[in-house]
Amino acid sequence: QVQLVESGGGLVQTGESLRLSCAASRSLFSIYTMGWYRQTPGKQRELVASITSGSTTNYKDSVKGRFTISRDNAKNTVYLQMNSLKPEDTAVYYCNAKRVLGAVTNNYWGQGTQVTVSS
Repeated sequence: QVQLVESGGGLVQTGESLRLSCAASRSLFSIYTMGWYRQTPGKQRELVASITSGSTTNYKDSVKGRFTISRDNAKNTVYLQMNSLKPEDTAVYYCNAKRVLGAVTNNYWGQGTQVTVSS
């Protein structure tokens, strides 16, 4: 079992920055692919950025060049640096930890943190 605790959300104005953090409870954090997802009311949760155990990253097209995902395995923490924020980035952001081992998938979610960008 992996417990994830997000922090760093808040209310900012267009063009400002925020850094989200997600602390994982488990010492085997390093073998998980970590991701940040976001969700707005009435819409499906969508992947914003992910980082594999080998630090390969992937980003949603609309955040490329503005958001950066990183991980610190020594601290069991993944970060999402969000720059040049736009009102359309407003959402609840969720941290995800995922590991696929053969036919078994372990998938864990944090409780979410609200990000609001005012225009």
